[in-house]
Amino acid sequence: MKTNSTVIVGEGTRKVTFAQDKRFSLIAGPCQMESRDHAYMIAGTLVELCDKLGLGLVYKSSFDKANRTSLSGKRGIGLEKAMEIFADLKKDFGFPVLTDIHTEEQCAVVAKTVDILQIPAFLSRQTDLLVAAARTGRTINVKKGQFLAPWDMKNVLAKFTESGNPNVLLCERGASFGYNTLVSDMRSLPIMAALGAPVVFDATHSVQQPGGQGGSTGGQREFVETLARAAVAVGIAGLFVETHEDPDNAPSDGPNMVHLKDMPRLLEKLLAFDAIAKA
Repeated sequence: MKTNSTVIVGEGTRKVTFAQDKRFSLIAGPCQMESRDHAYMIAGTLVELCDKLGLGLVYKSSFDKANRTSLSGKRGIGLEKAMEIFADLKKDFGFPVLTDIHTEEQCAVVAKTVDILQIPAFLSRQTDLLVAAARTGRTINVKKGQFLAPWDMKNVLAKFTESGNPNVLLCERGASFGYNTLVSDMRSLPIMAALGAPVVFDATHSVQQPGGQGGSTGGQREFVETLARAAVAVGIAGLFVETHEDPDNAPSDGPNMVHLKDMPRLLEKLLAFDAIAKA
């Protein structure tokens, strides 16, 4: 089975298309789900912004951040409570939603509500997890492991397609470079696109400094725009941006999240680059 070069998620007027030759779509939201009120506040702001810009939106948030640097790291509100909030967000706003899964058992449960199952980078070679996710029939967004070359993703992709699921997004989020550092090789975007799947660039995790604060991950938020501009200029199907109204006090990934108030200026600029790249 071949991978679909165009992946469409959601229903109705808020269906979202991911394709290399179309305007990029946005995957955005806070790193982890903190509360119902917080999720609705972020979602409402993003919907208003994306409607104004004519941009497809997939709302992203994690019910469990299972790969925290230390045991004391805050992990989220849990699966059951998060699924209730995701269901209500979809009903009230109409957009598709995305969240991470970490175990085989979570796949079928999460797939009842969530439109896109996300495979964390550290788990991108876990065959049983990938097969279980594929068999749900939901679209998959798989983060390229920090330890993988872009051409190695053909084997990851094959695990989904050979399990009967052609709706896969390949996501670049940087490669390990020495200690506590990631680098983004923009060559990986066309290399992965040549495998036949739409490519997403994760602009916020690409500026992480894993374990860089000792007991937690650091980041260089000031370089999010730099990398996002480069990726959009190369040509991508989707852009992944975590955002928060107070990132410096967020429970996880604060140093690399974009401040919510800065999203309009960032997206307006990136859409201009996107128009040039796909003219």
